[in-house]
Amino acid sequence: MMRDVSKKAVVIVLTAVLASGSMFAKSRKSSKKGSTVSYEKYENLKNPKTGKKWDLGGMKIVIADWWSPTTPAAPQNAQEEAAFAFRSWLEKEYNFKIDQVGIDGWGKHPQTFVNFATNGGAENYIFILYQSSIASPMKAGLCYDLATLKSLDFSQPKWQQSIKNLTTVGKHVYGMRVEAPEPGNGIFFNKRMLKEAGIDPESIYDMQEKGTWTWNAFEKICAKLTRDTNNDGVIDVYALTDFTVDYYTSVVASNNATFIGRDKNGKFYNATTTDNFLEAMNWGYNILQKYEMPQPKDSKWDYMYAAFINGEAAMQVAGEYRSGSIKNMKDDYGFVCFPKGPKAGDYTNVYTDNVWVIPSCYDADKAEKLAFAFNLYTEPTPGYEGADDWKTSYYGNFRDTRAVDDTVARLRTNGVPWYYPLVTGINLGDIVYSVGTGGKTPAEQIEAVKNVWQGYIDEANK
Repeated sequence: MMRDVSKKAVVIVLTAVLASGSMFAKSRKSSKKGSTVSYEKYENLKNPKTGKKWDLGGMKIVIADWWSPTTPAAPQNAQEEAAFAFRSWLEKEYNFKIDQVGIDGWGKHPQTFVNFATNGGAENYIFILYQSSIASPMKAGLCYDLATLKSLDFSQPKWQQSIKNLTTVGKHVYGMRVEAPEPGNGIFFNKRMLKEAGIDPESIYDMQEKGTWTWNAFEKICAKLTRDTNNDGVIDVYALTDFTVDYYTSVVASNNATFIGRDKNGKFYNATTTDNFLEAMNWGYNILQKYEMPQPKDSKWDYMYAAFINGEAAMQVAGEYRSGSIKNMKDDYGFVCFPKGPKAGDYTNVYTDNVWVIPSCYDADKAEKLAFAFNLYTEPTPGYEGADDWKTSYYGNFRDTRAVDDTVARLRTNGVPWYYPLVTGINLGDIVYSVGTGGKTPAEQIEAVKNVWQGYIDEANK
């Protein structure tokens, strides 16, 4: 998805230590609930090139995104205050300043990166890019090879391996991410409408916990929900209303399939003709033919979002981020993973997370300094390394805790990277839009785009 801001804590201001030193004691300890936490492991870190303690010479570093405020907000709770103190201490200890700042807008950001990486500049940037914008810059050599930087050890557990794998080409690594994956797509369900159809909403959570939340179980529920309530021969209650890409992305992933694969030699290939893919698309196509609410006449493309909120359909496949808009709907609702298909061992999420990159316009010395600072910036706050506080910001968008404890927790860990963002020109809509409208069967549309897609793949593999 295109933003990482919704489920993070408020952006932490990274300022220099106050002259009075009141933020933390000279002993380099911060407090958490009355206990002291040591910064000792971060003292006197040495530059491997010089053998001397790192000194970044007052560098002002900007982690550049498209959503953060230009003036970051102050800490809002104890954990943020602890992080503020820790990172401020790091800044003083190694003589640098770092802030995450919005430098442009969503639509402008990829070009801003390309322009800077191509032409350079005085700023010390680490850019955040969304996945769909990384293919061309990587291929053009605009992303610094992070594997050459001694300050970054991607074997550490803090690094998200899916992003490392996605941006690895041979021995080169071009992207990184510390933040946990966003939860991605699941199924929102209207509890009132399920109850009216004789379905206990808790039973879906229970099936998810037992591992029996499968395609078959999902279809049985769809069949119960889709009905003619006034016996006039016309269906007036539907099980589903979905955005086509969200729906088919989930369908394909749920059967251990993908649109574009990458082999052991790093070469991309068209995976839409595999048995798992075809089975998933055919099943998903048949489900929509039977249980999806028809698009209202003269409605806009995004009618499905209001339709679910207004109780016109009982379920919707959508990204968890939609909870921010759904949370105020009148009816009670829940959220579960997409059911698993016969070829999958577990529920799964497609990771579409943003990627952190260093522009290749920097020389090795500056890139190493940026890597050192970013490595410190992304270290867990002492005293909060194992905290489960990530759930707090999610609970506010749901009506029950199981949506977070049972579902979001799974989606953050049960995920796979998809490689289509690395093949310039590939658009999932090339297949799913025509199939979603019922205009073409999956096999027909796969055949229709096969040659065009192969051209994009051949170019990416050069």
